[in-house]
Amino acid sequence: MELLLNLDVPDLAAAEAFYTRALGLRVGRRLFAGSVVELLGAAVPLYLLHKAAGSGPFATARTGRDYGRHWTPLHLDVVVDDLDVALARVLAAGARQEGTISEQAWGRLALFSDPFGHGFCLLQWRGDGYAEVCDERVQ
Repeated sequence: MELLLNLDVPDLAAAEAFYTRALGLRVGRRLFAGSVVELLGAAVPLYLLHKAAGSGPFATARTGRDYGRHWTPLHLDVVVDDLDVALARVLAAGARQEGTISEQAWGRLALFSDPFGHGFCLLQWRGDGYAEVCDERVQ
């Protein structure tokens, strides 16, 4: 199985600039007559898809795309080696921090929004990360 991440954005050039600066990703390819940018450098590629605000993903959608601040159950969590360094980098690129850094048994967590209203998190593992709080290990 292969996993791809697609992220709708209203301004492709601004999104490319943000995600390359904020997360250190690099452009792999430009696709579909320049309406999609593939970003590499993570475990899975991130595809930025130019989609206009208000456009609908499908005919029966209740609402169109809204790039005002929102949170969805599906969001990006980015694991970093040093949360303080990564925090400074994403803020300098234009992210907004939402709340303070939280300390967990598995590590540290900071919440942000990108310039397009999408929420994302930076995580720094402590010890074995989520394995620190594992109830059972399934093989």
